[in-house]
Amino acid sequence: MDETGFTRALLGWYDANGRDLPWRRHPEPYAVWVSEIMAQQTQMDRVVEYHTRWMGRFPDIHSLAEAHEEDVLNLWEGLGYYSRARNMRRAAHLIEERFGGDFPSDIEDIRSLPGVGDYTAGAVASIAFNQREPAVDANVLRVFARLLDMDIPVRDRAGRNMIEDAVRRIIPADRPGDFNQAIMEFGALVCRKNPLCETCPVREYCRALEAGTVPLRPVLPVSRQPIRIDMATGFLVHEGCVLIQKRKLTDVWPGLWEFPGGCVEPGETSEQALRREYLEEVELAVEPVEKITVVRYSYTRYRVTMDCFLCRYAGDPTEPVFNEAVRGGFVRPAELSGYALPSGHRKLVDHMLADMRFSHLFTD
Repeated sequence: MDETGFTRALLGWYDANGRDLPWRRHPEPYAVWVSEIMAQQTQMDRVVEYHTRWMGRFPDIHSLAEAHEEDVLNLWEGLGYYSRARNMRRAAHLIEERFGGDFPSDIEDIRSLPGVGDYTAGAVASIAFNQREPAVDANVLRVFARLLDMDIPVRDRAGRNMIEDAVRRIIPADRPGDFNQAIMEFGALVCRKNPLCETCPVREYCRALEAGTVPLRPVLPVSRQPIRIDMATGFLVHEGCVLIQKRKLTDVWPGLWEFPGGCVEPGETSEQALRREYLEEVELAVEPVEKITVVRYSYTRYRVTMDCFLCRYAGDPTEPVFNEAVRGGFVRPAELSGYALPSGHRKLVDHMLADMRFSHLFTD
């Protein structure tokens, strides 16, 4: 491959077609770092929306380090993978303590931050500090697997090392950050899963296109089958308030708030599972009154179907005992927007707000 010609063609395409993203206008290290963390597992249009809100609320390292975790998680809600937000807050504390509040420029110092791996470290070092460091994400793996017509899995260590070496070899000294962003942008917009080969600006450099193997590249590992889970949860209303609890730090979605509930066991109905979960989690006897909705959501390999019910006490009201949570209590439904909830439970709240059958629950 004519590496100089490829680099020139790619950067020419990027200069003409790169998206106008806020952190690209002024690639300040903190803003770039926030964008890269948010972009993990997230579509770019959503990243722009969340990044704008985040920078308005936490405009610098100090403001993030001083923020309460609840505020950070609440602002992050909807992006998923909440450990990213916690790690950012931890990293802000570390930057304050070890680097005097200035984002570090050394690649090893960047890599030492919580939640920062090789890709993020390379992206920040190249974009914010103009260093010749590769930033290899899924887009870059796909692009170079086709450019080099690689017949080995790109996510194996050998395949990834081959691509990192190729990027490091051709990354230009004068525009390393632009080059990394150009490759990622090109993978997102042109060399996609279903690539636009006919209009590709670097098609003359693609070995897979020449060999007719584009549909076979990249070579990926065999995908694992999703795990399907049935769950039930309940919206227990008492004296105009609803019961919520905060998950333990060792749970899935640690530190987020939720409504009691859990998995439907074999042989159970959703209603039976809900009664059992309330007894086990908060020692309350409840009765499902009405089915509100069915919420479907996914995380990692899991595909969840969650039956959601409006509940009432089955007998005299008693105080909850939080056996499976850090703490909890009754809050007014209108206040739920101030709590960070998992996506499934947020969908339930959004449905309740929109369903006129339950509008009386949300009046002050």
